Amino acid sequence: MTASRKMTFGVIVGTRGFFPGHLAKTGREEIISVLEAAGAQAIVLSPEESRHGAVQTYAESQLCADLFKKHAEEIDGIIVTLPNFGEERGIVDAIRLSGLKVPVLVQATPDRSDDMTIADRRDSFCGKTSCCNNMMQYGIQYSLTTLHTEALTSPEFKADLEWFSAVCRIVKGLKNLRIGSIGARPAAFNTVRFSERILETNGISIEPIDLSEILGRINRMKDTDDAAQAKLAAIKSYVSTSGVTAEALLKMAKLGAVIDAWMKETAVSITTVQCWNSLEENFGVVPCTLMSMMSNNLTSSACEVDVCGAISMHMLALASQTPSALLDWNNNYGTDPNKCVCFHCSNLPKSFFAPAPVMDFQSIIAGTVGKDNTFGTCVGRVKAGAMSYARFSTDDRRGVIRGYTGAGKFTDDPLETFGGAGVVEIPKLQKLLKYICREGFEHHVAANFSDVSTAVDEAATRYLGWESYCHEKAEE
Repeated sequence: MTASRKMTFGVIVGTRGFFPGHLAKTGREEIISVLEAAGAQAIVLSPEESRHGAVQTYAESQLCADLFKKHAEEIDGIIVTLPNFGEERGIVDAIRLSGLKVPVLVQATPDRSDDMTIADRRDSFCGKTSCCNNMMQYGIQYSLTTLHTEALTSPEFKADLEWFSAVCRIVKGLKNLRIGSIGARPAAFNTVRFSERILETNGISIEPIDLSEILGRINRMKDTDDAAQAKLAAIKSYVSTSGVTAEALLKMAKLGAVIDAWMKETAVSITTVQCWNSLEENFGVVPCTLMSMMSNNLTSSACEVDVCGAISMHMLALASQTPSALLDWNNNYGTDPNKCVCFHCSNLPKSFFAPAPVMDFQSIIAGTVGKDNTFGTCVGRVKAGAMSYARFSTDDRRGVIRGYTGAGKFTDDPLETFGGAGVVEIPKLQKLLKYICREGFEHHVAANFSDVSTAVDEAATRYLGWESYCHEKAEE
C-alpha cells in the first residue's frame, strides 16, 4: 500500500473590524498549529500581508485570491475559520476571485459563556450563518462541521478535519481521472453497461485497449524480459504460489508486465479487465492476482470491465487511503436479515484477508475451460472489521450519475466456501437490498475497510453533482 499523502488547505481567517482583533490573531495561529499537527499544510495570508493575516476588505480578498492562485495545483480544499463574526463578503470574494473549484469547510469557534465581555466575545455563532448565506448567493458549495461551533483543538474538529480531507481527496482524485479498459465487456454481463459520454461530461475519460493487443504484446515479449522477471518475483513475494505451475506463473508475469507498461504509456490511474472467458480460453490464466496487487497498491482494478465499479472502488480508496475491493452481493447468511455473504472469485486485495490468501484456480470457470487454464485467483477468508461500501453508475435515460453508499462491518461468522468471501452485517440490510433492486443497480459493490461513507456521500452530492443515497446515515 502507498503512504498517505500530505493535504494542503487554503485557509481564510475571517474577521470584522469592530470585533476583537486579537481573536483573529490567535485564531490564525491556532488553525495553522492544528493543521500542522494533522500533517497538513496551510496556505494562508501572513500578518505582514493583511491585518493579523485575516481577510476583511476587498483588497485583502484580492491578496488571498492571488495567494491561492499561486498554489492552485497544491490546494486540496479551503477551510474558512471564524474566530470572530468575520466579514462574509471578504470571505466569499476571496474564494470567487481565486477561481478554485474545491471543497470548502466552514468552521466557527465557540464563545465561552463565562467570558462574554466586549473584549473577548466572538459572535462567530452568528457570523457562520451570514457567511453560509453569502456562499449560497455566490453559488459556492460548502461543507459544515458536525457542531455549529467547534473549537479548533476539539475532538469534534479533529474528526471533521479527517472527514473533510477524505471529501477533498475524492473530489481531487476524480478530476481528470483516466481509466484503462482492458478488453470488451463480457456478453453475459449486461449489468455493467455504462455511458462513456456521461463519464466524459463529468471529467472522467476511458482509455480502451483490445485484449488481442495485450496478448500480442505478450507474444512478442521474451520469457527472460527484465519487466516480466521483475513481475514474476513480485507475484511470488505477494502471495503463496505453492501448487501453481511455473508456466502459469510466467504467463501471469508477462501479462502483468504488459499491463504495467500500457498503464504508464497511457497515463491511466485505475483499470478494468475482461476475464470471463477470453483470457482463460486464449491465454490460459486468470488475471485475478495481478488485479489484487494493483488494488492493494491503491490503483483499483475491477473485473468484467465494470468501469463504474472501478470508479466506486477508487472513491473509497481515495477517501480512506486504503485498498478497495469489488464484490458481489452474493448470498443470504442463514436466516439473519441483516447479514449476507459478499464474494468474488477472487481478485480482492491481500490486505482484505486474514490469514494471508493463497493463489489457486478459478473454481467456477474451471468446469468449462479446465483447471490448468484458470490459475491466478487470490483466495481466502475476508477478515472482520469496519466496512464502507459504495456503488455509483451512469443513468443513461436521465443523463446523470447516481449511486449509494453506507457503512457496515465484515464479521467473523463461520463460512466455508471457495474464492474470496466474507460475511457482512449492515443495519436494515433488507431496506438497502430493496433500494438496490428497485433502483436497478448492479450486483457489484465496492467495499473498503473504513468508515468513509458520509465523506463519499458529501463529495458526490455537494461537489460532484451526483445523486447519492447514504443508507442509514445519522441525522445531521
